[in-house]
Amino acid sequence: MSSQPDHRIVVTGATGNVGTSVVRLLSEDPEVGSVLGLARRAPEWSPPKTDWATVDLASEQTDLPGLFEGATAVIHLAWAFQPTHDPAVTWRTNVLGGIRVFEAAAAAKVPTLVHASSVGAYSPGPKDDAVDESWPTHGWPDAAYCREKAYLERTLDTFEGLHPSVRVVRMRPAFLFKRESASEQRRIFGGRFLPGPLARPELLPFLPDIPGLRVQALHTDDAARAYHLAVKSDVRGAFNLAAEPPLDAEVLGEMFGARPLRLPRTAARSAIAAAWGLHLLPASPHLFDAVLRLPLMDCARARTELGWSPERQATEVLEEFLQGLQHGAGAPTEPMRGRKVG
Repeated sequence: MSSQPDHRIVVTGATGNVGTSVVRLLSEDPEVGSVLGLARRAPEWSPPKTDWATVDLASEQTDLPGLFEGATAVIHLAWAFQPTHDPAVTWRTNVLGGIRVFEAAAAAKVPTLVHASSVGAYSPGPKDDAVDESWPTHGWPDAAYCREKAYLERTLDTFEGLHPSVRVVRMRPAFLFKRESASEQRRIFGGRFLPGPLARPELLPFLPDIPGLRVQALHTDDAARAYHLAVKSDVRGAFNLAAEPPLDAEVLGEMFGARPLRLPRTAARSAIAAAWGLHLLPASPHLFDAVLRLPLMDCARARTELGWSPERQATEVLEEFLQGLQHGAGAPTEPMRGRKVG
C-alpha cells in the first residue's frame, strides 16, 4: 500500500467483536482514505473516515460488486453464530454469504481479500504440541461452526486457482475476547439471561478439569492488528493467531486460586446437551465436542512474515473479558450493545 491516503477498505461484519476493532484501527491509519463498513444494522458509532451500508449477506438481492467497486481490499468478517438449532440459517449467511463476498470481490477486481477463518477450521489435533498452517482444515463435521469455516477454506482453494490476481489472506485466530465483547458473547454462548456478575472466579470452589479442554485465546485488538498488517503487506495464505499461554484448568486454577477437579467429558457434555435441548443454552454440545479436539496453533509465520505478535497474554485477555461480563460491557453497535443481567 502506498503512502497516499486514497485507499478504500470494505469490511463486512463491521459492527461485531472483530469488526469494531478492525474498523477503528483502519480509521486511525493515515494511509487509509476511507472505510466502508457493512452490517445488517447501521450503528450510531461514527469513527473517522468511515461510512456504513446496511447489507444482509444471506440475501441474493444485495449488490456486493457495486459496494466493492474501487476498493483496495475487502476484509470479510461477517459471521452468524445463531440459531444453533437451525444450521440451515447459519449456512445461508456464513457459507452462501461468504461465497457471494468472494465472487463479488473478483467481479469488482478487488486486489486483496482478507478472510476470517478460524482455529475452528482445523481438523482434530494435538493439545501438547502446536501445529502450523499446513495442518488439515476439515473441521469437526458435527459442529456447524467448524463445518462452515472448513467449507469456506475449500471454497477459497478453488477461488485462488480461478482468480490468481486476487491476493487472498486467511486469518485463523484463536478464541477472541475484549472487554467490550462481553455482553455479545454472553448472549451468543451463554444466553441473554445468564447473570454477568456470576463471572467471578472467587465464587468457584473448584474448576472443572475436563480432558481435552485446553484452548488458546487472543485479544480482539491484537487480532485486528494482524488484519491491518495483512492489508498493508504483500503476503498470501494462512496465518495462525494466538497468545500464550494455552488456557486449561491448571492455568486457570493458578489465576483464580481455585482447585482443579477432574470431570469426565461425558458428564460435562450431558449437562450441556440437556441445557441446549431445552433451549436454555445457545452453545451446542457439538461445538463443545469440537473445542475438546481443536489443536494448539504455532504462530511463527505471523511473527516472521507479518511482523505480528500479541501485545497481551491470554491470561490478561481472560481477566479483561470477565470484568466486562461482570459490568455488562459493550459498544455502540447493535451486536455489541451492553447489558448487565443480575
